[in-house]
This record gives sequence, structure tokens and C-alpha cells, in this order.
Amino acid sequence: MILKSLSSVNYIVWLLLSVLVTMYGDYLSKKFALSPSWRYVVIISIVYAIGTLFWLPAILQKNELSIVGAMWAVMLYVGIVSIGLIIFKETVSSFGILGIILGLISIIFLSLA
Repeated sequence: MILKSLSSVNYIVWLLLSVLVTMYGDYLSKKFALSPSWRYVVIISIVYAIGTLFWLPAILQKNELSIVGAMWAVMLYVGIVSIGLIIFKETVSSFGILGIILGLISIIFLSLA
């Protein structure tokens, strides 16, 4: 019953939720790196566990690890780079920008597969 209701939501929605939660975990990881604390370790572990729980309905519904996994990884990469650039004022090289663009294009192709 629960699995059937989880499958009624499009796998892209689950992927986005998983990516957003995992991005938050990555944001907290950077905060931990700047100011280590056991509190961060506990919170980060919980956040990553929640991100994984959002991943499971996506892979259950699509059942193609090569496509869903690659889409998740690219979306997460773009999100992490965005956090680094916008929030932490990090820089990305020209090749990094090209990689982000190609990654976004790959999401389009993978979602059509």
C-alpha cells in the first residue's frame, strides 16, 4: 500500500527532493568544515539519511540505476557548485562552467531515455 502510493509520485519529484535534502547536508558539511562540532555530525547524518529515503521511491519507480543515478549525481553536482558559488563565494574555472553546462544537458538526455 505505502509503496504503491510512493510510486504514484513521478520519480523526478523524488529525485529533486533527494537532491535538495542532500544539498542541505552538503551545506551543513561545509559549515562543519569551517567550525567542527559533534552537533553538526549528528544533524548531517540525519539529513543524509532523509535524502536517501527520498531516493528510494525514485529508483523503485524507474528501476534504472544507470539513468536515475546519473541524473541524481548531476543535479546534486550542479546544486553543490551553486551553493559553493552563491553562499560560500567559491570560484569555478571555465572548464568547471563547461562541465556544469554539459551536466545540465546530460540531465535532459537522461530524462528522455
